[in-house]
Amino acid sequence: MTQSKPFIPTDFKVPDTLQNEHFRIRMLSVNDVVKDYDAVMSSVQHLKAMYPTSNWPSKDFTFEQNLIDLGWHQKEFQMRSSFAYTVVSIDENQVLGCLYINPTTKGDYDASITMWVRASEVGNRLDSILFESVKKWISEDWPFQKVAYPGREISWEQWK
Repeated sequence: MTQSKPFIPTDFKVPDTLQNEHFRIRMLSVNDVVKDYDAVMSSVQHLKAMYPTSNWPSKDFTFEQNLIDLGWHQKEFQMRSSFAYTVVSIDENQVLGCLYINPTTKGDYDASITMWVRASEVGNRLDSILFESVKKWISEDWPFQKVAYPGREISWEQWK
């Protein structure tokens, strides 16, 4: 996607982490592949319900495909073209979900932000806690004026 201006200002320092008593959010990297793959594959039906317009993840999604995805996300982060964060337990023993901050040309939005938590954490209200934490973080620490949260504040049908 070509844009007339950079996704974020060139002098903007991209936040490394967001941490609270529930989780730590930090850059997603290939080093997270084992724990990320576990989170994804233990949550396939939940993720399909969250992202009904996507074919990700397929039930035959392989470890190697996940590694490629994580490498792609890591490179985009380094290039500052989009930002994928992993949501991990404070002790880093488990991936709890992911956060994606992407550019968009839809409407007058500066960014499109999606996130998910593993199915086992939904009953613990972690999804709601993550969403509220991210909204606050984005409004306070990121340079966006207007952010879209498809699948949350905007239905997928409206977003298409």
